[in-house]
Amino acid sequence: MGNTLQLDPPRLHLTLERWAERYGPFYKVRLAGRRAVVISDAAAAETLLRARPQALRRTSNLEPIFAEVGAAGVFSAEGAAWKPQRRLAMDALSSRNLVSFFPALRAVAERLRARWLTSAGEPLAIQDDLMRFTVDVTTALAFGVDLNTLGGGEVELHRHLAQIFPAFSRRLLSPIPYWRWIRLPADRRLDRALVALRRIQEQLIAEARARLAAMPEETRQPKNFLEAMILAKDDEGRPFSDEIIYGNTLTMLLAGEDTTANSLAWAVHDLCERPDVVARARREMEPVLGERFVPPDLETAGRLPYLDAIASEAMRLHPVAPLIGLEAIDDVVAGDVLLPRGTWITLLTRPPALASEHFADPTEFKPERWLAGEPHPGPHVRGAAIAFGSGPRICPGRHLAMLEMRVVLATLLSSFDIERAGRAVDVRERFSFTMFPEGLRVILRSRERRLSDSVRPPS
Repeated sequence: MGNTLQLDPPRLHLTLERWAERYGPFYKVRLAGRRAVVISDAAAAETLLRARPQALRRTSNLEPIFAEVGAAGVFSAEGAAWKPQRRLAMDALSSRNLVSFFPALRAVAERLRARWLTSAGEPLAIQDDLMRFTVDVTTALAFGVDLNTLGGGEVELHRHLAQIFPAFSRRLLSPIPYWRWIRLPADRRLDRALVALRRIQEQLIAEARARLAAMPEETRQPKNFLEAMILAKDDEGRPFSDEIIYGNTLTMLLAGEDTTANSLAWAVHDLCERPDVVARARREMEPVLGERFVPPDLETAGRLPYLDAIASEAMRLHPVAPLIGLEAIDDVVAGDVLLPRGTWITLLTRPPALASEHFADPTEFKPERWLAGEPHPGPHVRGAAIAFGSGPRICPGRHLAMLEMRVVLATLLSSFDIERAGRAVDVRERFSFTMFPEGLRVILRSRERRLSDSVRPPS
């Protein structure tokens, strides 16, 4: 078993980071007979991430596990299967598409604000609302439908999605694939969730096919990611299979939900302790937003750089992807270490971002370090913080994620004062494929200057 029994899955990243402090930026572990190298050196990580997909891939156990749950999409695809899916994802999530999509994003943010107004003054598990927000945004952009989980519509989707990342984490870390022979209660819950999710996907895909079939062939232009997947061809001129379409729609839902919502939750956690940061953000927002509570358009949202800085700093201190798993498909060299073909590699993303040679006062929450033109009293190596990865497989949704965080932070800070419910030390990091704040609860108190015409609390 090697080091396997020394690892507590919900705190996996913390154990590996603690060992990095003890053994250095390169060390080796043994996991159920397989040797893996753990790397927390920024230059080595950049070298390896840029060597994908030719010399490295995701660990070979990931692709079949994703396929088993119907999520065989762009995230888990490798080799030739990855390239056409990547092109479609990049196009759907590109900056230019965010201009026409912004009204839908603004409408979801207004809905989130209205929901918070109804619970103002009460302890709130804010992460759940942020998850609903990101699900609504992702389904609107990727599928052209409004599920309105914030307003109570399709609430089952949110609950079913919550089953999947914990299952990924359990299975990826399991020394044996027990679920292929024995179904434990958690596996049966996952099975039920997957059946329900497939039913929702089938409905969305059938509606998209019907819309496209009703159009003359010469006018068929995809309006969202799902329609683009249905109309697209792979490198050999064949349409994508139904399983690839199912896999990518589920991948889009999963990727759009957890990562952005968890990053926002960590930003809220940090802001609870920093009224000075909140005050500076409001000084920036007030002349830009005026009497509005939600940025009205993309151009206005783009004039709030300090909110981007808050998000970037929260992601530096609390990366929701603290581990990146790779496997060498050719011999590669990182630093002065030879990693033979077949070596499993785990990159730790946080230690380089907390290193004093990369950032001044590295453990302090200082959003201003990310602002252009601000003086930096010490080192500021932006590339040491890789919240979205790096290289050819950098996250295709990073522009959308940053825009979502900017809009939510503007809506939150313009509308509410934030107070922590409980103690900061009681909020713990928990790893379940992504890393989220366990035990985060806040109290929001309305600070409305006036009620806008578009957003009023329900009577």
